[in-house]
Amino acid sequence: MPPGISLSDFYYILPEIVLTAGALLVLVADVLLPRRHRALTWVTVGVLVATTVSLVPFASARVEVAGGLIAVDPFALFFKFIFLVAALLTVLMSVSYLEVEGGSPGEYYFLILCSTLGMLIMAGGIDLITSFIGLETMAVSFYILAGFIKPSQRSNEAAVKYFLLGAFSLGVLLYGMSLLYGISGTTNLRVMAKAFVGQERDPLLLLAVILVVAGIGFKIAAVPFHMWAPDVYEGAPTPVTAFLSVGSKAASFAMLLRIFLEGVPSMSPDWRLLFEVLAILTMTVGNLAALTQSNIKRMLAYSSIAHAGYLLMGVVAGTDRGVAAMMIYLLIYGFMQMGAFAVVVMLRRRDVMGEDLKDFSGLHFRNPFAAFAMLLFMLSLGGIPPTAGFMGKFWLFGAAIESGYYWLAVIGVLNSAVSLYYYLRLVVFMYLKSETSGSEPTCGPALGFALGAAVAATLLLGVFPRPVFEWAEASARAVVGTGLLATIR
Repeated sequence: MPPGISLSDFYYILPEIVLTAGALLVLVADVLLPRRHRALTWVTVGVLVATTVSLVPFASARVEVAGGLIAVDPFALFFKFIFLVAALLTVLMSVSYLEVEGGSPGEYYFLILCSTLGMLIMAGGIDLITSFIGLETMAVSFYILAGFIKPSQRSNEAAVKYFLLGAFSLGVLLYGMSLLYGISGTTNLRVMAKAFVGQERDPLLLLAVILVVAGIGFKIAAVPFHMWAPDVYEGAPTPVTAFLSVGSKAASFAMLLRIFLEGVPSMSPDWRLLFEVLAILTMTVGNLAALTQSNIKRMLAYSSIAHAGYLLMGVVAGTDRGVAAMMIYLLIYGFMQMGAFAVVVMLRRRDVMGEDLKDFSGLHFRNPFAAFAMLLFMLSLGGIPPTAGFMGKFWLFGAAIESGYYWLAVIGVLNSAVSLYYYLRLVVFMYLKSETSGSEPTCGPALGFALGAAVAATLLLGVFPRPVFEWAEASARAVVGTGLLATIR
């Protein structure tokens, strides 16, 4: 593989270039347009839309660029679409929130775009160095965003906890990556896969796999590496919490699939066993802990932990169908999770935090559409038909059964049943309780658009999901096929 970057490589990293230029443009616009939240919002939206459009020429591309550091393929394209949609919804949700909290929009939107850039790099990274750079670009941005509301003690606490635990987990992940490099002599995942054939019983390789699983387990908030999630989700600004729970999780799963399916596929019996144990612990602990939560952001945090357990079932299956089911579930999860947080953002007023169960009392009588939207998102998160969440879980559990993990699917179904309790408890408050407090919630045009888009996607993907699933299945073959072929060449 020739070293260095050729001129043609810049064409293939066009989305990353557009996003980087757009982030710098937002900083300039912040200077030229002081205190104009709406103008900066639309500049940021324009950047994200332009970046999404720049993905179109690479819909069928399958190339390695920058000397084998980055892959431009359908797998990366699918995840980049998830990141950009999540970032777009986050920006639209943030307009009214920043006005209430008094945050600086220029710095905020710049950090959103920087974190999204890190995610794009993680999705395409087929080299440990590339993956690390993308991960840190994303993580550092989120460390700052978590503590963005400076007068808030909760926000400051969330940032410190996230930074300290993130730094510790990064050390674990880097140690595992250094062992992979030391054993194989390369950081390129596809070259590494060939080097590991025949070394499956090497204790150092097994240790490396365990350390990498632990490091990535922190990023996806898998049990027992989930301790940071409830406090950070509760303390961080609500739109940041939404983006963290969707974008960061999806990017970490993209990196996970790259490393294990393309880098160490010959070790699949070992890492599948590890992920199987993590999946059971994560979905069970997440759902049980969520049962007692009265703060909606903490409840959704534990719910997010449980959903990481469901997603790991696709990794355990390890087939085209399993990876595709996991990918489409991430897309579906993104819409329903972002939508749920959009309702929480709507309930945030100057005199009401909007985060407790009691703040949702009588929402049906005050804002019927918001109550209906939250009902739909709760049913979808619980896996009730005909919502998108049902189809996502149906494919995930089906992939586990197809691969012979029958009892794992049974545990998943039982956990879904448990989760209905805390999802429907919120519905009871919205529809059956009438006591209210504080001013009436209002929904601006940007927030209303984000909420409407999430509702439409949750319904549409539940009723007519086949085209998106076929897209996910074709994208999954790009990474599953590459990893398996690398071991037999």
